[in-house]
Amino acid sequence: MQKAYKLLATQKNLSHNQAKALIDKGLVLVNGKKLTLARTELPQNTHFSIMEIPKPQVLFMNDELLAIDKPTFIESYDLQAYYQDDGWVLLHRLDKETSGVILLTKEASAFSKKAKEAFRRREVYKEYRAVVSGIIPESLSINKPISTIKKGFARSRIDKHGLEALTHIKPLGVVGKKTLLEVVIATGRTHQIRVHLSSINHPIVGDSVYGGISARRLLLHAHKIRLLQYEIISPLPKEFIL
Repeated sequence: MQKAYKLLATQKNLSHNQAKALIDKGLVLVNGKKLTLARTELPQNTHFSIMEIPKPQVLFMNDELLAIDKPTFIESYDLQAYYQDDGWVLLHRLDKETSGVILLTKEASAFSKKAKEAFRRREVYKEYRAVVSGIIPESLSINKPISTIKKGFARSRIDKHGLEALTHIKPLGVVGKKTLLEVVIATGRTHQIRVHLSSINHPIVGDSVYGGISARRLLLHAHKIRLLQYEIISPLPKEFIL
């Protein structure tokens, strides 16, 4: 037995730090399942595969707004680095493993100020797709306050003393013991959708933090956003087709 990152480094001709970074980013698979801990002890003959991150695609761009189709496994701030030389900065963020629409604006522009005010006033429509474990037969709203602890990484939980959090869900299809959901959030708390769905015993597939079953990625996708006069849609990735 040997630590996973050391085996990976040997097999792929990487440094130990490079191997650890790939595992921490969720890009390493063992037998088709995501490896989550770099120090996991594994047999010497373990076979690893490394997923490639696709290049971000532009969904829409004009002088005041840039909409990107964010791949999974990219941090929002790393995504910004692709475009910041042209003056674009993030308007909001998505979790590293969440894919879909993310918006950037020109820093300190008049439109940026209007857009930030729209977010502050909760006038932005944010619609997601999620695949969860179990069967959800009807639409419902989850209104449970959330608190977040940030110690190296963010972890949220249902907390009666936390901040207001409201999530609306609607089933779009059921296959086997999984449900594809339309998810609309009225608030934007850290890991809100993930925590709320876990709290009703329907965690998102691939969500190792909040009790989801193992998968190649977190099956949460930012599908549509409406902001001021704009509506941007990101096509549904193939993993979400049940």
